[in-house]
Order: sequence, then C-alpha cells, then structure tokens
Amino acid sequence: MTNLILIQADITKLKVDAIVNAANTGLLGGGGVDGAIHRAAGSALLKECKSIGGCATGDAKITSAYQLDARYIIHAVGPVFNNHSPKQAMFLLQSAYETSLKLALQNNVKSIAFPNISTGVYSYPKQDAAIIAINTVKQFLLKKPTIDKILFCCFDKDNYSIYKSLLEKDAQNV
Repeated sequence: MTNLILIQADITKLKVDAIVNAANTGLLGGGGVDGAIHRAAGSALLKECKSIGGCATGDAKITSAYQLDARYIIHAVGPVFNNHSPKQAMFLLQSAYETSLKLALQNNVKSIAFPNISTGVYSYPKQDAAIIAINTVKQFLLKKPTIDKILFCCFDKDNYSIYKSLLEKDAQNV
C-alpha cells in the first residue's frame, strides 16, 4: 500500500529516492523549484542535463541527484497554461506526472516527492493542477502500486491548503 503524504517544505531538503523537478524544456535550470534544485544539486547536474539535450512538454527525464539527499532527480516538464487549450494543457500535465512515475518504477524508486508542477510562472490554475496531480497519481497506483511513499511537497501555503482540502475530501469519500 502506497502512502500519499502532503507536506509543506523545501523539496531540496527531502530524503527520498527521487525528487521531481518542475523543469523547463531546456533542463538547464531557471526560476522557482527548478532553480532551487539546480543550485542545491550543484554544477554537475547542469553538466548532465546539457548532455541529455532537453525534454518535451509532458515528458520527463531522470538524472543523478548529486549533492541532494535523494538518489535521483526526475525532471518533469509541465505545460505553460496559456500556450495550450485547457484540454491539451490538462493532457500534458497528466503526462508529466505519469512519465515521472514510470521513470520512478524503471529505476526502482520507493519514495518520490512531487512539487506543484506548472503552478508557478507557467500559470496553471492551482486548484485544477492539484486535482490533476492527485487523480493521476491515484490512477497510476491502481495499476502499479509498487512505490511505497509519494509526497506532494508544497512550498507555499496556498498550494498546501488546496491539496489538504482535496485530500481530506477524497478521504471522506472512500
């Protein structure tokens, strides 16, 4: 049975097998969680990311975690909300989560932490993104429940409150 855990924390400080990076298509660092992960992991991460050659929106790539307490970083590229129709943006965000989970399985990851993909400068509405994240993870686990612990790691209070409300509502419906 997989434990779904909600925390408000700095994802770069977590001791898990893999952390997910809300990356951009170049995988070369940026702002928000992406920049924080690159800074915390050290310059070797940038070198490895340059060798990968980027990542499409809705896809994910995996690297070593270098100076982080995790073993891996899974770089998931979510959509810039206003660059797509709402339906296409939803599909791409689902795909970013699903691909991350598939990479986790392929690399024998037993604990993984997700940030709030696409809700920062990519402007995905936070409530909608949280619903997609939770539902996608739960659907994936119905088919392949081999990950022991999945953390939804919210940096800000706003996302934390949204996830908390959705997860509590979901628990009442079980």
